[in-house]
Amino acid sequence: MDHDEELMRGRVYGQDHDDPRRGPQQGRDYAELTGGPLDGLLLDITGWSPDRIRAGAALETGLGRYGTTGRSLYQPRPDAPDRFDWAGDTSA
Repeated sequence: MDHDEELMRGRVYGQDHDDPRRGPQQGRDYAELTGGPLDGLLLDITGWSPDRIRAGAALETGLGRYGTTGRSLYQPRPDAPDRFDWAGDTSA
């Protein structure tokens, strides 16, 4: 595992890597991102409705196929909505 991957493990998507509270917080709901450029990060889904969870997420990242202008697409697993699987990258 390289240094960048190590920094991302156990982190919540969208939190700064040097934030002292970068890990999951008590009382929040998270989905683990699996596969793709954000593998291993947690996505805070606190307050998301079941419909919103089923819709998945298009997450900004400079690590995907399209660099800083792209998004990585993640969809919840049908049998485990607390795990979102990578579905590809998009340029907008």
